[in-house]
Amino acid sequence: MKALQIAATGMKAQEQNVEVISNNVANMRTTGFKKQRADFQDLLYQNLRRMGTETSDAGTIVPTGVQVGSGVKLASTARIMSQGSLEQTDDSLDIAIRGEGFFQIDLPDGTTGYTRDGSFERDADGQLVTVDGYTVNPGITIPENIQDLTISNDGSVQGVDNTGTTQQLGQIQLARFVNKAGLEAIGDNLFLETDASGAAESGNPSDNGFGSLQQYFLEMSNVDAVTEISDLIAAQRAYEMNSQIIQAADEMYSTTTNLR
Repeated sequence: MKALQIAATGMKAQEQNVEVISNNVANMRTTGFKKQRADFQDLLYQNLRRMGTETSDAGTIVPTGVQVGSGVKLASTARIMSQGSLEQTDDSLDIAIRGEGFFQIDLPDGTTGYTRDGSFERDADGQLVTVDGYTVNPGITIPENIQDLTISNDGSVQGVDNTGTTQQLGQIQLARFVNKAGLEAIGDNLFLETDASGAAESGNPSDNGFGSLQQYFLEMSNVDAVTEISDLIAAQRAYEMNSQIIQAADEMYSTTTNLR
């Protein structure tokens, strides 16, 4: 009897499903977070009677056959890259992306990270950096005497100094990917390019399909609480049904072993 092993794979799959849901819920207030969805696949089948085999010399064949499955497995945790809601702030260095694209971040190991988290700061040298101190690429330096900072929808960064003179400080660029769901999440709201995502294509915001920027706003998580709760209930019920199958199989084993 394989019911015990099959139901165990179902319980394991739903346990992993709940882990994915719990991570989504835990990051409901994480800036720029993109939720994940657990996708499943059935496991190998045992062919007790293969469909299409001949059953007589006249050429008659088995129309459906007999196949017994061996359970389920977690196939992927697809990341849903839909737009999150924009939340207004009072910080001139908070920037949200409305549409396609990621901010490009220079990481300490020399690689480039990508993020939708636009909660930027200035370091001791006036450079635009993330909350972890990683430099935004291309580099933008904001002098100490800048009193009024303006970041336009197309990424142009301008500032008015204490003499009233407007200075052009730099240009924010975005990167986009053929398959953005193929990016590798490494934590700290950062993603890395992979073979699945394809190479990054850089460009200015609002140009050639790139999204526009919104100063004084941050993009929040795209997690929907109602959806996650309903998914959690469904996962819990599936887990319970698989546990009941294990209990039923155990009772059948017990009945067999107690036969006189």
